Amino acid sequence: MDNTTNGDRRITHWLGGKPWTGTAARTGAVHDPATGAVTAHVDLADAATVDETVATAAAAFAGWRRTSLPKRVAVLFEFRRLLAERAPEVAAAITAEHGKVLDDAAGEVQRGLEVVEFACGIPHLLKGGHTAGAATSVDVHALRQPLGVTAIISPFNFPAMVPLWFAPVAIACGNTVVLKPSEKVPSAAMLLAELWREAGLPDGVFNVLHGDKAAVDALLTHPDVASVSFVGSTPVARHVYATAGAHGKRVQALGGAKNHMVVLPDADLDLAADAAVNAGFGSAGERCMAVSVLVAVEPVADELIAKITERMASLRVGDGRRGCDMGPLVTAEHRDRVAGYVEAGVAAGAELVVDGRGGPVDGEPGGYWLSPTLFDRVTPQMPIYTDEIFGPVLSVVRVASYDEALALVNASPYGNGTALFTNDGGAARRFEEEVEVGMVGINVPIPVPVSYYSFGGWKASLFGDSHAYGPDGVHFFTRTKTVTTRWADPRHRGIDLGFPQND
Repeated sequence: MDNTTNGDRRITHWLGGKPWTGTAARTGAVHDPATGAVTAHVDLADAATVDETVATAAAAFAGWRRTSLPKRVAVLFEFRRLLAERAPEVAAAITAEHGKVLDDAAGEVQRGLEVVEFACGIPHLLKGGHTAGAATSVDVHALRQPLGVTAIISPFNFPAMVPLWFAPVAIACGNTVVLKPSEKVPSAAMLLAELWREAGLPDGVFNVLHGDKAAVDALLTHPDVASVSFVGSTPVARHVYATAGAHGKRVQALGGAKNHMVVLPDADLDLAADAAVNAGFGSAGERCMAVSVLVAVEPVADELIAKITERMASLRVGDGRRGCDMGPLVTAEHRDRVAGYVEAGVAAGAELVVDGRGGPVDGEPGGYWLSPTLFDRVTPQMPIYTDEIFGPVLSVVRVASYDEALALVNASPYGNGTALFTNDGGAARRFEEEVEVGMVGINVPIPVPVSYYSFGGWKASLFGDSHAYGPDGVHFFTRTKTVTTRWADPRHRGIDLGFPQND
């Protein structure tokens, strides 16, 4: 196979409402994970390009922050219409560069669309408070005002949804945006930029800057960037939080996860097995909300594993454009890393129930394939338990009681998402109260909050105080100004304005 097919296609930055016209000193290859072919080259920004992009956003801020709320909302509604209309095109771009199946990609766009709809309600969300008569002739009111240039650094696994978690809310609040997408999946960001322009967003309000770590670090330290929103691994989230915070920026850095799904003995095991397969292997396990540990409270483990194994046998792995159930991993390097964890699990003594290495695929031999893998009798000391694998590997841990399961979940350094499967309302109520995790599902395996709540974990899964979108998003992208005023009654100054004398 010619691995440079269509590889001369150039993807460049988006500044001031149009593609960048400069010449990049460095570029990166963009691959189709289902074939291994190079499909494009993306420009990688240097410090000067970062400066140019931030300056473009800063110049646009002065006008956009003063744009009335009805005019902002009109742009948001039109963007929402265009995104819904062209969702299949965005989904196709995601599948072509990430590899997830088209249904998963379409679902990603839909979840992002819901945040756009939330942001359309910004006139209500930005209402301040007012207190009349806080003291004699004194009133107090509060304003919510935009920050300025907001940077968004998004991961490879959700090229459209994660930018849409942040950008619509930031823009609705009156900020301008510099989006730095993953260089592995740059095309979805460019489609979003085109849709913002078509929706009537003024030039420079939404910009796309492609790059790698050099571009990220330049944004984290840039004096004209007011805030940074990040989603990625915990080590990088910690770096983003520390670096940007040290440079005076507001930061929300969402990190990694090791999500547990607890199954109690009274649970519907068919429902639990379906959930474990969908949450463990959907999008090839490349989700921060994927279930990677199934905690089986005995005596259900044997029956539950049998049901999961049966369902795994029917999964079709292959090219996401062929109606398969699971696509490839995003890069050959990541595929090899995940396969290395399978080897490590075997070496540590876990029981390999289903080996996804070398499984049948409906796709080109050059694709980055690894089929769903299932381990049993995993212990908390094993690397497949402690590490975020970010691939289609599900580990079963057997415990004797609810208390043991809860202690296991709470001992994890991560606190992103968790799920409990049970038919006992009392156990569910106790779990949601006692578990030390930011997002909890009861008989729901991937408890991603709806757009009018906020997304975010606890512990090493979140650095910063604000979660993504929802009310936290509005608070993050605005700062409060409190105004205290005193106006003396004109009658006290001997001025007759024609008021009735008994007032």
